[in-house]
Amino acid sequence: MRLRIRFTKQGKVRFTSHRDVARIWERTLRRVALPVARSQGFSPRPKVHFGLALPTGYESLAEYLDVDLVEGTHVDAATLPGPLTAALPGGLAATAAAEVDPRAPSLQHAVTSSRWEIEVTGLDLPTLEARCEDLLAAPELVMARQRKGKDVSDDVRPHLFHLQPTTPVDGGALLIAELGTLGRALRPRELVALLGVGAGEGKVCRTHQFTEHDGTRSEPLTPLAAAAPAAAPGPVSPADHPSPAPHAEARAS
Repeated sequence: MRLRIRFTKQGKVRFTSHRDVARIWERTLRRVALPVARSQGFSPRPKVHFGLALPTGYESLAEYLDVDLVEGTHVDAATLPGPLTAALPGGLAATAAAEVDPRAPSLQHAVTSSRWEIEVTGLDLPTLEARCEDLLAAPELVMARQRKGKDVSDDVRPHLFHLQPTTPVDGGALLIAELGTLGRALRPRELVALLGVGAGEGKVCRTHQFTEHDGTRSEPLTPLAAAAPAAAPGPVSPADHPSPAPHAEARAS
């Protein structure tokens, strides 16, 4: 049996690295006495599989991990989020759990895009809107990057699915962006750099991750269910965002 767990990462714990969060989850699974399967060999490890790494310093309402249980074990996934959250440190919270097909593609390969909320500093809303329009209209967006110690040039335009500048409750400028994750993905920090002179990065939160199968987009927690298709890439209006993805509940920082 394989379980998929959705969790949030908010507040000060956002400065905890992906590797340390993985260790926290291994300890938490032991605390709640979940019968996690282990690998073979001289140094058996719990069979816990994480999705796309969240950059240190970013918050998220949509993180995922898969947990393989000992063969023949069955648990009531619906009851797990409460005990898991109680065993996790502050800022981490399990928001949903469900059984998934162990033959399904891994989270690393299944997720095709992520949606982000990015606080953009240094630009007013009209300027941000104009620069986003320029980025979306560009046929290519070539960036200098480093790969294996060498400078390379990458066209990141194929990873820019949509941008929607808006105004958060407390003023300023908020950018809702959906970015592709396959291959050399475009990172939020790189997107802010593409916005040009004066643009700075404030708080960043990943709100959704999406998978795609036979042209239907959905979130990773319900690959076995007939989930309603996610909205196709395109402009997002402030009226229908930012609401958390299904099963996510925002917690105060």
